[in-house]
Amino acid sequence: MSQLTREQRYTISVMYKEGYSQKNIALAINKDASVISRELKRNRTDKGKYIFKFAQMCSDIRKERFKKCRKLTGEVRNRIDRYMTQEQWSPDQIVGYCKKKGYNMVSVARIYQYIRADKVAGGTLYKHCRHQLKHRKRPVGKHFPIKDRISIDERSSFADGTRFGDWEMDLIVGPKNKDAMLTLVERSVGYTIIKKLKHGKNSKSLAKTVVQLLLPYKRFLRTITTDNGPEFADHKTIAKRLNTKVYFAHPYSSWEKGLIEYTNKLYRQYIPKNKPFKNYTDKEIIQIQYKINRRPRKKLNYSTPLREFFIALQI
Repeated sequence: MSQLTREQRYTISVMYKEGYSQKNIALAINKDASVISRELKRNRTDKGKYIFKFAQMCSDIRKERFKKCRKLTGEVRNRIDRYMTQEQWSPDQIVGYCKKKGYNMVSVARIYQYIRADKVAGGTLYKHCRHQLKHRKRPVGKHFPIKDRISIDERSSFADGTRFGDWEMDLIVGPKNKDAMLTLVERSVGYTIIKKLKHGKNSKSLAKTVVQLLLPYKRFLRTITTDNGPEFADHKTIAKRLNTKVYFAHPYSSWEKGLIEYTNKLYRQYIPKNKPFKNYTDKEIIQIQYKINRRPRKKLNYSTPLREFFIALQI
């Protein structure tokens, strides 16, 4: 059993305050180090402190809540249906949010079972999943060299997604690559911006749009990372006007800007690849951006990018 007693929590509190390592604390109460790590993370205060009385209270509340039968009741099904169809939240986001609010909810795995059963029965709930229960391979395209590009190898190690002000940039394109929308995302909180490009992949027009979108946040801007598409050839204009540096990932290395790749998939829930961009008004695109920024994120302890972004601007 890995559950902790009141006495063990008191020991953890005392030893942690005295500066003992998690490994030594684990040895003292005969538990695995992972148990200590999980306990310190789950039952700490909002200020990050571990206090015995607060930790025990959190544990007692959690136990009382979980005494209830967590079955896939009508209430739970309705909640899943509503969050998926109206908000397009993922099962992980639904479970995390409900856990934070104290709502009845089943596990992530159980939600996926429910979605698959609904699909077999002819339902459409699966269509509200980002991947629609499918796994697709990305095609490998041509590499276009960009003049005076700065490699991601030269980017500061501090731009690791933890500090505020590092951005990633990309495009989503319409059918037959005719139209394009610019997408941007701030790496630490996942706040995203999207804008339809009037002149498609024209690099000068794109640079002007990037400047317009990020100029209000210029004071907080540190870096921008993108890929090697020719549409980003006017990177010097972006860097000069925003007083920042634009870095380029290695060819065919999409994982080096993984957050924007993930964000683009979120947009594709609302803007399918086979639907012309002319079908979307600027107002509709802004509403899609707002909806994605309102989704609770596990990384943010199920707060939203919208909230965390504007809190960071005030610091």
